[in-house]
Amino acid sequence: MADRSPAPDTPELRARWGSFAWTDENRAKADWHIAKYPEGRQKSAVMPLLDLAQRQVGAETDTQGWLPLPVIEYVAKYLDMPVIRVLEVATFYFMYNLRPVGKFHVQVCGTTPCMLRGSDALFDTCKKRGMSKGHVSADGLWTLTEVECMGNCATAPMVQINDDNYEDLTPERLDAVLDALASGQTPKAGTQEPGRHTSEPAGALSTLKAMVDANHDYRGEW
Repeated sequence: MADRSPAPDTPELRARWGSFAWTDENRAKADWHIAKYPEGRQKSAVMPLLDLAQRQVGAETDTQGWLPLPVIEYVAKYLDMPVIRVLEVATFYFMYNLRPVGKFHVQVCGTTPCMLRGSDALFDTCKKRGMSKGHVSADGLWTLTEVECMGNCATAPMVQINDDNYEDLTPERLDAVLDALASGQTPKAGTQEPGRHTSEPAGALSTLKAMVDANHDYRGEW
């Protein structure tokens, strides 16, 4: 699983990120998030502000983004919170990266439904492309992480890459997605099964067949 400890607090880290501050655009977004909450509850904005900070770091480094400790401290100061409280949030949720990642963060689900549907082969596919769990690939493109269930069991196996999910994967389909990303394209997100739209049965409906074209009230038939 992913290492949830922050990157070491080194002089080099401080030199690079100690002067972090919102861009004008992100300051407006941060204040917009804070304004959602009633007076005295502004600290509730900590999660969207951490996400915003991570995205700003990503934009500056051409990666998916991460949260150096000075950036976490900046968010804490902006919200008038103890740093440890913000760090607790950042270390708890896997949506926050606590160490540098590549341009594309490949998160492969290894939980039982995905494992039974072939996620082990997806890890092999990633390995063949130079990825190893918890590390940035030599070309700077990829970081591979094994994660727990991300809620797409009906379309397993699935992978999340940055903000998009890719489902109904095979090694060949994952390779196609990764090839497209590496070449600067935007592959289709969601299910990769031809003819399938979301998580409806891959074949034909076996029950509730009258619901295909319109809403149908089955209650009178029960």
